[in-house]
Amino acid sequence: MIPYDLEAKILRLRNAEKWTIGTISAQLHVHRETVTRVLMQAGVMPAAAEQKASIAVPFIGMIQTILTEYPTLRASRLYEMAKARGYKGGPDHFRHVVARYRPRPRAEAYLRLQTLPGEQAQVDWGHFGAVSIGRAVRPLMAFVTVLSWSRRVFLRFYSNARMSNFLRGHVAAFDAFGGVPRVLLYDNLKSAVLERHGDTIRFNPQILQFSKHYGYEPRPVAVCRGNEKGRVERAIQYIRHAFFAARQWRDIDDLNEQAAVWCTGPSSERAWQQDKTMTVAQAFVEEGGKLMALPDNPYQTEDVEVVSIGKTPYARFDLNDYSVPHTYVRRRLTVHACSMQVRILDGHNIVATHSRSYDKAQTIEDPQHVEELVEAKAKARSHRVLHRLMQQVPEAQQLLDAVAENNGSLSRTVAHLVQLLNDYGAIELQAAVRQALAGQARHAHGVHQILAQKAHARGELPPLPVVLPDDARVKDASVVPHDLSTYDQLGSDVPNRKDITHV
Repeated sequence: MIPYDLEAKILRLRNAEKWTIGTISAQLHVHRETVTRVLMQAGVMPAAAEQKASIAVPFIGMIQTILTEYPTLRASRLYEMAKARGYKGGPDHFRHVVARYRPRPRAEAYLRLQTLPGEQAQVDWGHFGAVSIGRAVRPLMAFVTVLSWSRRVFLRFYSNARMSNFLRGHVAAFDAFGGVPRVLLYDNLKSAVLERHGDTIRFNPQILQFSKHYGYEPRPVAVCRGNEKGRVERAIQYIRHAFFAARQWRDIDDLNEQAAVWCTGPSSERAWQQDKTMTVAQAFVEEGGKLMALPDNPYQTEDVEVVSIGKTPYARFDLNDYSVPHTYVRRRLTVHACSMQVRILDGHNIVATHSRSYDKAQTIEDPQHVEELVEAKAKARSHRVLHRLMQQVPEAQQLLDAVAENNGSLSRTVAHLVQLLNDYGAIELQAAVRQALAGQARHAHGVHQILAQKAHARGELPPLPVVLPDDARVKDASVVPHDLSTYDQLGSDVPNRKDITHV
């Protein structure tokens, strides 16, 4: 294709100035085949002297006959057919010859669609690049609705084109208009039309429920008929140049605040298409009274998603992790998310509520969930500690029973005995516990006193505390000690130290 002004110049130089094809081609720097094609399409046949003899001339009849029956047949296939019939030329020249004789489809004329006030609106998404929110890069999508009669524009930006945002855009547009049009035109996007075979359409069930709530008719336009919703298509282009270009904004909320001001300001102050003496705002005053009334309760437009909780108490939703009580691990819960809040439900019971994050790889926690988990892990740790004590000192169970009979503190007794186990070892502690049970000192302090007396009699210093890493795998490791008396026999075969000769 060449520009229309260049075609006009070629025709003017041919008809008015009588230039030859070669002269026009040389002066306008256009291939002579292009000049010939423009002249032939305009019905101006080149003179016979200007037509170069072409080896494709004998095949023109064949080309016309085949294209009459198969008008969309590719030039490459025609070239192979011509070669089979003896054509000796190259494919490029043959392609130009085919282009001259290919039937041109008739241009289709369109009626200008007229609507009544309050009758129709057109809806579509517009893609405006991407927006960075923390570490997340999300698409910047513009939901655009245009009232077909007054041309009033509604604009709202979102960080994705999910069905929930599609419905939120509708609710916000109806609130801005103060009513609902009777018909909404949609393109064949999946949010409105799931499947289409000719005139048979399967609507998205969610858009059907939504339209039932507001009482309007969802109507998809015909395939390849962009003119049927040209108002919203032109509105998106208008938004790109008149609003979005070179605009400064902090975040999506700030951008939407500016969009709301623009829709009621500069956008509504432009001249109305049907009467240039009126503005869009003045036409909207008339159309606003013809819209259907809004229902008493707005439609719920939450994201609903079933999530699986793993071994850690967090629900993954929209690139982030939200905490839940630790009792819900290895369960399936349901996330209900609006634009500002995330609720996590088990059936109809709300188990967690968080502020929604549009960042990426963030962990959003409720401090109470963390505290409950820490407390549960501490209780589990105390059970492991008691298990270790009973495994290495079975007699400790009788001592704990005696403490319980005297209304003593079992937790402090267990902690004291575990400390003695760490300081003196299992063998010494077993002997001390047996001695305490045989006497009257049936408590941890009595056991501690017996161990200290034995150590003093042996001339040993009091044990120093051993600081271990804060790791349950180290602190709670169960090590069963053995009697070390067998090691005394290892030196019985060693000769007297005096007999050892140092070399």
